[in-house]
Parts: sequence; structure tokens; C-alpha cells
Amino acid sequence: MSYNSFEDLEVWKRSCRLAVDLYELLEDCRDYGLKNQMTRAAVSVASNIAEGAERGSAAEYIRFLDISKGSTAELRTQLYISQRIKLMPAESCNELIKELKEISSMLHGLIRSKEE
Repeated sequence: MSYNSFEDLEVWKRSCRLAVDLYELLEDCRDYGLKNQMTRAAVSVASNIAEGAERGSAAEYIRFLDISKGSTAELRTQLYISQRIKLMPAESCNELIKELKEISSMLHGLIRSKEE
């Protein structure tokens, strides 16, 4: 998979969109603790893709992609909790969870390509 910059990666673009969508959904949220955790995890996904891409070695890139993938699981967990406590509408949570699963799969594929 060849690219000039992390900005060219579809997984990075989708991760950024997801973070913006989450911020918009949580705009009026008064549960500041969970809101902070969720937004930090969302921003972490895209940020670690970018940071890893700018590192000097494939091993470091993979490490940051692994961190990004972990953040997708963290955010999915927080979304399941948000749904159960009725912090966010179930439909919104389900859409974000679906997108996070796809992003996680894309990250897995990118990791595999860097391991070869």
C-alpha cells in the first residue's frame, strides 16, 4: 500500500470524520467524565495513525497502529455503556460502533501489510 502521507489513508480520513461526528453528538452532553473519555479515545484513533506514519520504522508504525486499534475497542466499549445508560440514542451508538468495527478491520489490514 503506497501513499505520500497519512492524509492520503482512507482509514485516517474515516477516523477523523468519526471523531468529528462524535463531538457533534456529544455537544450538549453533561456527563463530562464519559464525554472526555470518549472524545479522547476518538481523537486517539486518528492521531496514532498519523504519528505512526511519521515515525522512522515499520516497527514503530505498527506499534502506533496497534494503539489506534486499541482505541477503537475502547471507544466501542464506551458507546455500549452510553447506549445502556441512555446518554446517546441507540441508533447513533450503533452507527458509530459499526464504523469503528470497519476502521478496526482497516487498521488490521494495514498492520498486516506492514508486517510483510
